[in-house]
Amino acid sequence: MTVAAKRWMAGVLAFAAAYQGVWAAALPLSFYNDFPGPGLHWVAALGPYNEHLARDVGALNLSLLVLTVWALRRPTREAMVVTGGAWLIYNAIHFLWHVLHLDVFPTADKVMVATTLGVLLILSILLMLPVKETRPARSRVGEAAGGT
Repeated sequence: MTVAAKRWMAGVLAFAAAYQGVWAAALPLSFYNDFPGPGLHWVAALGPYNEHLARDVGALNLSLLVLTVWALRRPTREAMVVTGGAWLIYNAIHFLWHVLHLDVFPTADKVMVATTLGVLLILSILLMLPVKETRPARSRVGEAAGGT
């Protein structure tokens, strides 16, 4: 996996965090009623409105956004692994919970929920994998002479 691929994955996760985080923190009732977008009601289908919980979801996502943007600006191996690990904890628990509670959704929403959360979970795992090192090839002359 290349640094560019990791940056792309981190960018997708940052976008997801910003989208959910700003919406849930700033407009929790709208987030509850309308997430993830027009005509879909994924949060409202799961229980009564709780402003505190919606704002906490926003704060959590905004925290992940800060960490992810930091890793994007300083894409070291350690920064990507820690960021991927933080996302993995969140996304693994989030994915598992939703997969166990898909019965409240119509079939199309079941597929979209599981797919969306599954992709975010996979990106979290991939972000933790080692970066493929690209080293300049040794010249044949240097190798024959025992050089480095």
